[in-house]
Amino acid sequence: MGDLKKHQPPMTIDEQIANLKNIGLIVSDEAYARKILNDISYFRLIKAYSLNLKQKNGCYNQDTTFEEIVSLYLFNANFRQLVFPQIEKVEINVRCRVSNYFAEQYGALGYLQCENFADDIYHSEFLNDMRLEIGRNSKSPFVRNFREHYEGGKLPIYAIVELFSFGTLSKFYKNMINKDKKAVAKTFGVGYTYFESWLESIAYVRNICAHYGRLYNAKLTKTPILYKEYTQSGISNNRIYGVLLCLKHLLITDAHWKAFVDDIELLFDKYECVNIVTMGFPDNWKRLLLESDM
Repeated sequence: MGDLKKHQPPMTIDEQIANLKNIGLIVSDEAYARKILNDISYFRLIKAYSLNLKQKNGCYNQDTTFEEIVSLYLFNANFRQLVFPQIEKVEINVRCRVSNYFAEQYGALGYLQCENFADDIYHSEFLNDMRLEIGRNSKSPFVRNFREHYEGGKLPIYAIVELFSFGTLSKFYKNMINKDKKAVAKTFGVGYTYFESWLESIAYVRNICAHYGRLYNAKLTKTPILYKEYTQSGISNNRIYGVLLCLKHLLITDAHWKAFVDDIELLFDKYECVNIVTMGFPDNWKRLLLESDM
């Protein structure tokens, strides 16, 4: 293990601006820069959105401006706000179909039985997580109702699923028996191995959105399995466009999907500094997101 780096000493906002100018960033309006850096941290703004704008020596590419970095930040914020409602639709739909199917197959409390799942250890961890979640939500009216007025105080699957995070929902589906996974995935017109990986990656992107993170020029660590037609065309699964293709297959029949795709195009037109290639978008990105058949 090599020598560890030392933390840099903290800088005042004026020192931050001076440092940016020293490494070649054009800061034409220091008052504006001061205001921005007082509202958005240097680490969140500069460190994240300077990717691909610097040379190997650490200096900015020629003619790179502070305003350009802010524009990339604002683009990401707007893009994230477009994506998040689409993920919400998928999350709500999956909650509904998983809980309905599971209740029909195993009863309202069938989620308590380990034999209804693929892995006993994962199921035990799930039950423990749910006990903690019920405790955190003990004052919620629907939780109190079931705990106080129903035999055993247990919550049925169709109620407890509302306490799932998207990550928990993804894990719950992953631990279902294959025949059950197939049945749920079929309602979305997707094979269950694809659907399982899509849920995991969509949940990951959902968490990025929830924490105001960066989707622009970001490599995703939870990646979906894409159809061969996409991968053979050079589309990567570790960029946000790959996840949008997954959302497309789950939401193509939604009345608002086309408007969502049109809004992305308007956003690209508004922020001309955005390099869509860094997000995995091919030249024919819009057509692929709108066509109903691969």
